[in-house]
Amino acid sequence: MEVSYNLYLIGLSYVIAVFGSFTALQLAIRIPSSRGGSMWGWLIFSALALGGGAIWSMHFIGMLAYETPVRIGYDPMLTIASLLIAVVIAAIGLLIVGRGQASIFKLLFAGVAGGLGVCAMHYTGMAAMIMSADIKYDMTLVGLSVVIAIVAATVALWLAFNLRGNLQRFGSALVMGAAVCGMHYTGMAAATMVPGNGKAAGASSFSPELMALLIFGVAAVTLVFLLIISVYQASDNHSDSRVVFE
Repeated sequence: MEVSYNLYLIGLSYVIAVFGSFTALQLAIRIPSSRGGSMWGWLIFSALALGGGAIWSMHFIGMLAYETPVRIGYDPMLTIASLLIAVVIAAIGLLIVGRGQASIFKLLFAGVAGGLGVCAMHYTGMAAMIMSADIKYDMTLVGLSVVIAIVAATVALWLAFNLRGNLQRFGSALVMGAAVCGMHYTGMAAATMVPGNGKAAGASSFSPELMALLIFGVAAVTLVFLLIISVYQASDNHSDSRVVFE
């Protein structure tokens, strides 16, 4: 089946990946020095920014950029499950690396777990597609997407606790956004649509462009809110909370 991509939506997916990454970096740096309820608050906010904003929102907008001759719908339960997977895995990785004694082993363990979690989110999201076609996967490209996800997760967790300054974080967010998109579009390249099978999707009142803009808007508003919290708290309590890996 011949497929194509909406380049505008690809660009939009990269923008939200960068925005989510930058917000997560701003929030996660507070996890090591926080205690009690404050620590859990920063952890949840960081996981929402990274898992929900940078990873899942990018993923779903990227899915909407995928144009095929058949109508595509999405199973709501699997779609919600993919979002929860992204946020929970991000929280686990941030908690492992951001608390306790830092070590390379912890970083690598969290990176592998996080990368596999990102892949689980992605392929769960792919399984949520409802269309009159089946999906066949090129396992070589699937394996490559797993490697990219693990490397990206490891680098993201290191950056989250070792950067100082907004300019550094913004530059790193550009790299993280590219890595997240790289994993997603490699995973999409692994998929081949075989027409004639599957379940036809019902009619939708929203175009892919409108749905993508709605997701982008909700994610962007949420990330702005989280950034405001970060800036407000930083003005009251500034501390060096880098994690040094040995």
